[in-house]
Amino acid sequence: MVEDSKKQDDSEHTQEIPDKETHQEEQVQPPQQPQVRRSTRLHQPSRKYSTDEYVLLTDGGEPKTYCEAMESENKKEWLMAMQEEMSSLQENGTYELVELPKDKKALNNKWVFRVKSEVNNPNPRFKARLVVKDFGQQKGIDYDEIFSPVLDVKTAFLHGDLEEEIYMKQPEGFEVQGKKNLVCKLKKSLYGLKQAPRQWYCKFDSFMGEHKFTRTESDHCVYVKRYPDGDFLILLLYVDDMLIVGHDTKKIAALKIDLSKSFSMKDLGPAKQILGMKIFRDRKNKKLWLSQEKYIEKVLDRFNMSKAKPVGTPLASHFKLSTEQCPASKEEVEYMKNVPYASAVGSLMYAMVCTRPDIAHAVGVVSRFLSNPGKQHWVAIKWIFKYLRGTSHMFLCYGEHESLLNGYSDADFGGDLDSRKSTSGYLMLYAGGAISWKSKLQKSVSLSTTEAECIALSEAGKEIVWMKTFFEELGLKQEGFVLFCDNQSAIYLKKVLDVEKVHMNDNSSDMMTKSLVRSKFEFCISQAGLVEPPN
Repeated sequence: MVEDSKKQDDSEHTQEIPDKETHQEEQVQPPQQPQVRRSTRLHQPSRKYSTDEYVLLTDGGEPKTYCEAMESENKKEWLMAMQEEMSSLQENGTYELVELPKDKKALNNKWVFRVKSEVNNPNPRFKARLVVKDFGQQKGIDYDEIFSPVLDVKTAFLHGDLEEEIYMKQPEGFEVQGKKNLVCKLKKSLYGLKQAPRQWYCKFDSFMGEHKFTRTESDHCVYVKRYPDGDFLILLLYVDDMLIVGHDTKKIAALKIDLSKSFSMKDLGPAKQILGMKIFRDRKNKKLWLSQEKYIEKVLDRFNMSKAKPVGTPLASHFKLSTEQCPASKEEVEYMKNVPYASAVGSLMYAMVCTRPDIAHAVGVVSRFLSNPGKQHWVAIKWIFKYLRGTSHMFLCYGEHESLLNGYSDADFGGDLDSRKSTSGYLMLYAGGAISWKSKLQKSVSLSTTEAECIALSEAGKEIVWMKTFFEELGLKQEGFVLFCDNQSAIYLKKVLDVEKVHMNDNSSDMMTKSLVRSKFEFCISQAGLVEPPN
C-alpha cells in the first residue's frame, strides 16, 4: 500500500479511517486428549471478563479455518478472496508443483481471513492470505538469516526471492485435480516463512538504490532522494505500508508508477491514516493532528469499559502496586484466569506507543505484573481505561510552535516497591508536539536522586542525539538543541549536551515517571501537544 502527503481539501477531515490490520503468529495446537466422562450438568462460566471474548482485538468474527469460511454466511466473499490470493500467487510465480524429494519435508499452510474497511469504500473488503506454518523450518536447511530492519515483524511478503529449497503442501481447497500427490516448490517468499521479511527488505532496498534513493543510517527503513533543483522525496517503509513525502506531486506520481511496475501495490492516495493513526490537516495554518480515537473506542468496548465513569489521571497516587498483591489463594488464582490482563496491557501499549505519551508511565507500571497479576493490578488497568474513556478524543497536535527539537528528562527515586529501582522518563518535542517518549524501569538500583537523574538523562541524551542525526539526514538542520532536566546535580555531571535547569513544576516529562496531581498532569499533556479535537 502507498500513501502520499500531497495537497487535499478540508473535506478529508470528516472521513472515517479503517483499523489497522494486525497479524497474529500461528499457534501450534496440541493433540486432543481422550474425553473423560464428566457430569452432564451445564456449567455457566462468568462472561464478564471472558478471555475468549477479549483475547484478540482484531477479531471481527472472521473464520479461523478454511472449513469455517466455507460454512460462513459470507462463503461467496471468502471464496472470491481466496481465489484472488491464488491468482496473485500464480501471477507472481510463487511456486511450482513437483514431486517431493525423499530427503525433504513439505511444510503445512493455512488460510488467514480478515475483514477490512477502507476510507473511500463503505463496504467491507474480504481478504484471505495463504500463510506457511514456519515452525517446521530448520535453521541451516530451510532458512539461514532472518534479519529484517523492521522491528516485531511477523508477516512476510510475496516479492522476495528465495535462496533455499523449500516445499509446501498444496493449499486447502485448491488442490489440483489429478496432481494431489504433488507439492509446491516455493520459488518466492510466502507469508509466514522465517526468512521472508529479510528477503522482502533486500529486494525493496535494491529497488530504492536503483532509483537513486539513499537509505538513512539512522533508520534503514527511511529513504531520501534529492534532486538538482533542491527538491526531495522521503519514503518511509513499515512492513508492507509506505508513506511518501514531497513537495512535487509529479515526482510522487512518478515514484508510484515505478513502484507499481515492480511490486503489486494499492494506492490509497493522500495520507489519511498510517498504522491505524488517523491524520487531520490544516494546511493553511500549517498544523497536523494524529488521532487513535476509533482504536481506543474499540478497546473500551471490547473490555466492557465504554460506559465507565471517566477519571482525570491514568494512574492515581493511591495505587501502590507490588508483587504482594499477586494472587495468594486458589480463589484469586481462578478469578484472574478469567481476566484478560495480558490482552488489555497489549491493547493499551499500542495506543501508548503511537499517540498517547500520557499513559506511558501507567502502562509501564501495570506491565510489570504480566506474569502473575492480581485483582489490584486489574483495578489499576481499569482505571487507565476510565481515563481513556474521558480522553479518547484527544489528538497529538503539531505546528502550534516553531519547528525546533528539544527534550525533557526526569526520574523518580526508588519508586518500584519491589526492587526499589527508579524509573527513567523522557519526552522529545518537535513543532509543539511529542515525537518520542519513554518510561522505563532502570536496570540497577540508584543510590541517590542524582544518580537516578543521571541515568535518565543519559537515556534521553542518546535519544536526542539520534534524533538530531536523523533530522539532519532528512535535511532538517538545527544549530542547537536543548535537553531540560529538573535536577541541578545531574546537570553539572553532563558536559557533552547543552543541558539546562528547568523547575520541577515546568518539567513536562514528569508524567513519564510518576503519578501526578491532576493540575500538573494536565500541564504535562498540554506541553506534549495532546489537545482537544479541532473545531
